[in-house]
Amino acid sequence: MVRPIRTDVVVVGGGPVGMLLAAELGAYQVGVVVLEATAATSVRPRATTLHARTVQSLARRGYLPGPERASDTGTVSSAFHFAGLPGLSITAPATEPVPILKRPQADLERLFEGRARSRGVRVLREHRLTELHQRPGAVRVVAEGPQGRVVCDALSVVGADGARSSVRELAGMTSDTHGVTVAAMMGMVRLETAGALPAGWHRTPRGWVVVKDAPDGCAHIRTVNHTRPHPDHRLPLTLEELRRETSRIMGRDIAMTAPRWLSRFSDYTRLAHGYRAGRVLLAGDAAHVYFPIGGQGLSTGLLDALNLGWKLALTVRGTAGRGLLDSYDAERRPAAGRVIGNVRAQVSLMHPGPRFDGLRAVFLDLLAKDGGGAGLSAMISAQDTVLPVRSATPSAWEGRFLQNIALTTDAGPTDVIRLLRDGRLLLLLGQDGCDAYESAARGWARHLRVVRARPLSEVPWAALLVRPDGYIAWASDGGDLGAALCAQLGHGNRSHGHG
Repeated sequence: MVRPIRTDVVVVGGGPVGMLLAAELGAYQVGVVVLEATAATSVRPRATTLHARTVQSLARRGYLPGPERASDTGTVSSAFHFAGLPGLSITAPATEPVPILKRPQADLERLFEGRARSRGVRVLREHRLTELHQRPGAVRVVAEGPQGRVVCDALSVVGADGARSSVRELAGMTSDTHGVTVAAMMGMVRLETAGALPAGWHRTPRGWVVVKDAPDGCAHIRTVNHTRPHPDHRLPLTLEELRRETSRIMGRDIAMTAPRWLSRFSDYTRLAHGYRAGRVLLAGDAAHVYFPIGGQGLSTGLLDALNLGWKLALTVRGTAGRGLLDSYDAERRPAAGRVIGNVRAQVSLMHPGPRFDGLRAVFLDLLAKDGGGAGLSAMISAQDTVLPVRSATPSAWEGRFLQNIALTTDAGPTDVIRLLRDGRLLLLLGQDGCDAYESAARGWARHLRVVRARPLSEVPWAALLVRPDGYIAWASDGGDLGAALCAQLGHGNRSHGHG
């Protein structure tokens, strides 16, 4: 039996990245079908860290709460690490949410799936992609499910289906890769001797053991061995192998029982040469894979989804500016490349051999003298991200993230986070001297929110155009507002094609 389905977008992969993208598209009344191979959200321990820019962006889209007051001053910091070295402090403005949010990946996936379903997204679980065919004006995908074959015809397909992405392979999208240099293991176990492995990062001359305590009294253990890669990382990991490796690194016997979710992993690296091939796009691990150090993997993938969602929605609806969808690759691929660079540096710093002791000492000293590593903090948390400009005469603000600030409008007090939650581009105008800007924006009124606010000393603008993801697309010290709106939203009330 073949079930035909017509929709605007097919998202392949129902993990947190795919579900967030589906929820974003659904918010714009785009028809979405999610194809997910598993029957339910996995409770297997995975990522738990969301870094500052991801938390800030999710708050702007209404998935996480904002701060109680946007008028607070100063900064808020959370202790973190770089390559297991202590002393890094992730810092964000006090007007923003917490700089590091610890939340299990499974909880986020459920949140995003619930939001997607409430917006009309159709989620087909236990459906595995088998075919993908691009043709003029559409993409056809075929999946096998419990009730037989499903054929979906859509305007676009997004692969959010992980490191072994079927979408990437079927679409013929190539990648840059770096080979494996370390062998790592992980699993949830019960330690037979209480306190045998305290929670934290343990480095010895033989490698690393990272331990997290689980709520049920078990321990989540990860080992890192720089000596040699796994002969075959696809082989199932046994409890005896994990026990033996942990004991070898620690230099004493570590007895463990009750194994769950044992697996191998490595520092294999992949970055797709492009995130778009016609009507097929990639996001999350389908586009970039790297060693899970520093908690950057989940955050990077979610930022992909938040960058892509509004652009793809406008494109599908025929109201996107020329080249808007291509800016997804131009903005997010370099960001992933930077993450890969800092992760590979961390893997090198983690080498336990004495020849790296001097380098580690230098880093520890720099962290101590640099107030917790301000530069590294901005890099790890993606708060130093500045997007490439698209305007012919760019503002000094274009491509920068607009931090949350308290605003007073005719409707009362508000802030940037609250103003962006409806998903439209935001034209923020000062109270005086902005009538010309408001008049120039009328042709885009359906897709633009125009708000007049009292001018603030910390933001030297008369007018700002802010994207749904919080980045500034135009400011009044730049070129023509109409040209900037055209670049984002096309020619006003006139629609055009897929782009």
